[in-house]
Amino acid sequence: MKTILTGDRPTGRLHLGHYFGSVENRVKLQNDYDTYILIADVQALTDNFNNPEKVRKSVYNLALDYLGCGIDPKQSHIYIQSLIPEVAELTVYFSNLVTVPRLYRNPTTKHELLQKKEVFGESGEGITYGFLGYPVSQAADIACVNSNLVPVGEDQLPHIEQTREILRKFNNIYGETFNIPEPVLSTSPRIKGLDGNEKMSKSLNNCIYLSDDADTITKKVMTAVTDPDKIRKDDPANPDKCMVYYYHKLIRNKDVDTVCEECKKGERGCVYCKKELARAIIEFLKPIQERRKYYEDRPEEVEKILKEGTLATKRKAEEVMKKVRKNMNLDYFE
Repeated sequence: MKTILTGDRPTGRLHLGHYFGSVENRVKLQNDYDTYILIADVQALTDNFNNPEKVRKSVYNLALDYLGCGIDPKQSHIYIQSLIPEVAELTVYFSNLVTVPRLYRNPTTKHELLQKKEVFGESGEGITYGFLGYPVSQAADIACVNSNLVPVGEDQLPHIEQTREILRKFNNIYGETFNIPEPVLSTSPRIKGLDGNEKMSKSLNNCIYLSDDADTITKKVMTAVTDPDKIRKDDPANPDKCMVYYYHKLIRNKDVDTVCEECKKGERGCVYCKKELARAIIEFLKPIQERRKYYEDRPEEVEKILKEGTLATKRKAEEVMKKVRKNMNLDYFE
C-alpha cells in the first residue's frame, strides 16, 4: 500500500474551505492508502513563536475537527510533529542541500511574506530562519514517512517541488534512500469567503467554521455578499455574482436549480435565500458536529488516538532514519 502524508498547521479551527479543499478528500483516500495526518505544531510556531499557548490549544481542536469530519484513527495515523525528533534531525541534514537564494525564490514563501508584513516588516528584514526554512522542514516531514504521494492545493505545489529537489539531491549524493513523492492536486477549487474574497480565511474573518453553532452560522450567512445589481426584493439577479448561490452549490443543496431559476426571475428575495442557506449549512454540518461532540466529551480517547498515531509515525520515522544514517556514514556504534 502506498503512503500518503497530509496535514495542517494548528492555528485555529477548521472551516468549510478546509473541508471542501482537502479534508473531504482525505476521508476518501484513507481507505486506499497508508495515511499519515500531520498536526504541524512546530511549523505553526514559525509565525506564532510568541504565542505557543494558541498553538497548543489548536492541536486539540484540530484533532477534534479531523475526527468529526470522518478521519478514522483505525485507518489514519494522526500525529503531533514536535513529538517526532527524527523530523528535526532530517531537517538539519536537508538544510545543507538547499541555498538561501533558492528558499527566497519559492513563490509560496514570497506570497506569504507579503501577507505577514506586520510580523516580518515591510521589506522582510525581520524574517526568521524558521519561516524561511519552512519548505525544508516540510521536506523532512514527507521524507520521514517516505511518502509516495502528497495531496496539496495549487498554492503548495512550489513546496512539493522543493521537496523533490532536496530528495533527488540527497539520493544522488548518498545513494537511493527516499521515494520522490508525487503531488496529488486537489480537484476542488479554492473555496471563496462570505465576502466574495477568493480565499476563505481565518485572518480575513470571512469563514464558517465546522464547529460554529446554528446562531453563529445564521448570523454569518446573513452577511454574505449578493449581486450588487439586485436592489429590490423582486429584481431579477445574476446567481453567479452571489455568494449565497455559490454556497448552495458548494454544499450540494438538492434544490440548487430552483434557487438559480427563481433568482434569475426575481422570484426569490435575498433574505429568504440566506435563511434557507443557513438552514442547509446547519443540516450539512450536523453529522460532523455530532461526531466532534462525541470526542469532545471523551478527551482521554482523543489523547489515546494522538498517542497511538504519534507512536506509529515514530516507528516509521526510526526505520527511515536508520537507512539515512547508514547511507550518510553516521551509523556510529551500530
